[in-house]
Amino acid sequence: MTTIRILIADDHPVVRSGLRSMLASQPDFEVIGEAANGLEVLALTNLRPAVVLMDLRMPGLDGVATTRKLLQQDPAIRVLVLTTYDTDSDIFRAIDAGVTGYLLKDAPPEELFHAIRAIARGESVLAPRVTTNLMQRLKTPFGDDLSARELEVLRQVAQGASNKEIGRSLHISEATVKTHLIHIFSKLSVNDRTAAVRVALERNLISLGAHVNVRIKDTSMVGEGIAPSAANPEPCVNVSIHTAPQCMVTCD
Repeated sequence: MTTIRILIADDHPVVRSGLRSMLASQPDFEVIGEAANGLEVLALTNLRPAVVLMDLRMPGLDGVATTRKLLQQDPAIRVLVLTTYDTDSDIFRAIDAGVTGYLLKDAPPEELFHAIRAIARGESVLAPRVTTNLMQRLKTPFGDDLSARELEVLRQVAQGASNKEIGRSLHISEATVKTHLIHIFSKLSVNDRTAAVRVALERNLISLGAHVNVRIKDTSMVGEGIAPSAANPEPCVNVSIHTAPQCMVTCD
């Protein structure tokens, strides 16, 4: 029987402890270490894990950035995302980074055990809900249905304009700007301005330059404030996004 060496990466101690206890029930699993953030994951590669259970949202270096760096160090490592997030943006970013599997934290233990063994063999595993999301997205081109006006609004968001400034520039009301943002969030399958700009850049819907410095209240990324949503499409808190002239998404 081949033992699968597993590294657990999650910023919540309770989650790490629960996973360790669960995995200990399987004779072919060996948990060789735990990491609370991406930097700790990279520091533990000398333990030579076969599989890394990777949370997406961790302080410092998130799961996607960690996966990219990890696979640069050792392409043989298999990364299985274990997260609560199933948005198109999260899924595509993780897959693009090179993960081998993507499961949600509400998966039953047997599904997790099967996924670990499968990706250790080099197979790819996706949670059923993730597969459904991907199939639906493939049927509807990502962001192709953004109107010319919505693209104008999105470009100005990425350049640092507040809703009030966008309204003045486009000669529309602030309420209309918010309506356009709600439609943009829906069409791009995102929940906030940060993600909308990121996805638009990734999908070449808009083009900028080398560094996007975003000020926005997004608890999923900075851990404070109230996350903007379709119901509250105004931003405010610093988050950096590296992409390919410099811009800033700001708020009043």
